[in-house]
Amino acid sequence: MSNKFRSGCPIASTLDVVGDRWSLLIIRDMLVKHKKTFKEISNSDEKIAPSILSARLKLLESYRLIFKTKFPENKKENIYLLTEKGIDLAPIIIELTLWGDANMREFNDIDVVDGVSVDKSIIIATVKRNYTSMLKYKLKQKVDIVVD
Repeated sequence: MSNKFRSGCPIASTLDVVGDRWSLLIIRDMLVKHKKTFKEISNSDEKIAPSILSARLKLLESYRLIFKTKFPENKKENIYLLTEKGIDLAPIIIELTLWGDANMREFNDIDVVDGVSVDKSIIIATVKRNYTSMLKYKLKQKVDIVVD
């Protein structure tokens, strides 16, 4: 897979990787909902088509935001896990969630956050810590991902 950007602008480069309508939702599901398998990710509320999901997973893997492996106890099924780069998208996911809840609520019947008054840095640190803890527990091995 060719990793080319439209320009050298960091915003444009980032949008080339995660600016489509699916990539951040995949990362959200992995980071917040701890989805790991193709089937789990494809069962999201947004109903991503299998062909699109496959292409996005390959794209995210090519930029090292995720990696593909297998559970130690099940060598048949692929699982997808976030790398440190992928986990570092937590602040963007949280900001978009908070912004969307505050500014899109009038267009959407669902309250996503409703009354969050906790410091965003605490939410971000908690999301990162929970994901890393899940990795350590699920893989039953040392995971070299450091979360502040």
